[in-house]
Amino acid sequence: MEQFIIRFLVCNIFLSAIAGLLLLLKHLFRNHLTSRMQYGLCHPFFLLLTIPFLPIHKIQFSQLFVLLNTFRHTSITQTDVFNIEKTLRIPMSDTADRIQEFGFSITQSIPSYIGIAFGILWLAGILAMAVFFAKSALHLYYIRKSALPLQNPAIRALYQQCMTEQKITKRIPVYSTAFLKSPIITGFFKPCIYLPIHLISDNVTAEIRYILLHELQHYKSKDAFVNVFMNLTGVLYWFNPVIWYLLKEIRTDREVACDCAVLKYLDENAYIDYGNTLIYFAEKISQIPFPFTTGINATMEQMKRRIIHIANYHPISLKRTLKSTVVYLLISAFLLGFVPFLTIQATNSNRFDFHEGGKTISYADFQELFGENQGSFVLYHHSEDSWIIYDKKYATTRLVPASTIKIYSALFALEDGIITPEQSKISWNKQTHRYPAWNSDQTLISAMKESVTWYFQTLDQGIGLEKIQKYIQKIGYGNQSIGQDISYYWGDGSLRISPIEQVELLQKFHSRQLPFSTQNIEAVEHAICLSATDNEAIYGKTGTIEIEGKNACGWFIGFIDNGADSYYFATYIENNTNATGSYAMELTFSILEKLGL
Repeated sequence: MEQFIIRFLVCNIFLSAIAGLLLLLKHLFRNHLTSRMQYGLCHPFFLLLTIPFLPIHKIQFSQLFVLLNTFRHTSITQTDVFNIEKTLRIPMSDTADRIQEFGFSITQSIPSYIGIAFGILWLAGILAMAVFFAKSALHLYYIRKSALPLQNPAIRALYQQCMTEQKITKRIPVYSTAFLKSPIITGFFKPCIYLPIHLISDNVTAEIRYILLHELQHYKSKDAFVNVFMNLTGVLYWFNPVIWYLLKEIRTDREVACDCAVLKYLDENAYIDYGNTLIYFAEKISQIPFPFTTGINATMEQMKRRIIHIANYHPISLKRTLKSTVVYLLISAFLLGFVPFLTIQATNSNRFDFHEGGKTISYADFQELFGENQGSFVLYHHSEDSWIIYDKKYATTRLVPASTIKIYSALFALEDGIITPEQSKISWNKQTHRYPAWNSDQTLISAMKESVTWYFQTLDQGIGLEKIQKYIQKIGYGNQSIGQDISYYWGDGSLRISPIEQVELLQKFHSRQLPFSTQNIEAVEHAICLSATDNEAIYGKTGTIEIEGKNACGWFIGFIDNGADSYYFATYIENNTNATGSYAMELTFSILEKLGL
């Protein structure tokens, strides 16, 4: 829920800006768009409004919305985009034999209860709107139950004449009621028109004809369908004043378009009478009686605009119709061009879709070992094809990989010929680093052991951003999105991977299922080997994340190979002060020992 709320809030920023652009374009091109085309511009916008709720899409977070994105959680687990300080941090390993980690600073995120509070508030608003709609529906139900079929033969004949004029063949019943002040048409699949009894009693034929033409035009224009989207938008976006303002404009555009359509059936001398009819009903009621109906009534502000349009109405020429169509298509294409800014492929989701069907999975409880740390442990036993998972939520959450990506960065460089298993040395450029181990020439083995970032950045620069992206997609690494910063694509929040995906990828890596040279894979394995005997070898890589100078998140991924069997694991931990890759490694060994491994 938290994840969706943040995506929804960020999407609202985009949608509000797009709504503002739409209003501006409508104003700029008001003399080039017919009333019907102006009203029709709501259709592409309604399409954009559905994007946050599509299960196969998510928001494309840009750096502009870093702050909102940090609402998701107090840590990296629930954060998408971070303000990475491109300064190297002192490794947290406490022995020379352990793998040094590379840390980076992330801006402090806002506590998760803020995201939860937004979610509760949003749902409360929806509930309030639902109550309003329920009361309106009940009120309309009683009106419909009390209404009687129209009996006046003169008005029924007039109604049939209006139906014939507008070439409507579907039977649309007409009823009279004493509980309405203004005529309405309602019904999604079975539309019905309801006329106030006082209108029939007055028996002003011209006014009734105008009203019938207006209501039938709503049916002919399929406004009931648009009304559904408008009401649904009002419920889901109840908190967004920009969206509400746009909905009000759309309602006005709808009535103006309907008025202009009616005027086509009237003589020019009748335009004033039609306008007076609108004013008459505006004096009786100044708001729409039900959210799911359409009628001739409107607010005084809307009525003023409608009267002005009626006063300035001229029959539409073919030339203007064509011109209006072209402008409409261009504006619609412009609006739909924002879709890429609101969505990315579902494969870039923050949550990995782990299919449990057909798998042997044990959900273990290692809370005692994790202590105050939050996070997950995942183990895959190859020969038994079985899983052990601690904390499924964290295990399926895509996280910044930190230095664990260096396993694959090295593999890409070997495959691309930047280095070879025999010759992987890169000379130090004499730039002094804060870590003594970095201030020397490096080979793949030494750079992996000390997590020498400049070495892997050099490899990445040699490969190039475009090729790295292809390699990432080739192996199916996490969300497969590396952003535009080749120096920190593994740490700027663009690239993310879940613990389960780490394990699956390690299994493919070690079992030679990745489309890379066996020689190159063996070279990387040799570089990440932590310990080896005649009977068993342990491989692994750590990663540490700092938040404002404090070690807040740690990774340790790897596998055990005893010749006859293999075990693949990934551990992710987080807390506010002391979560490192080194600690994740210690925790992993404790869990493996508890499991008898």
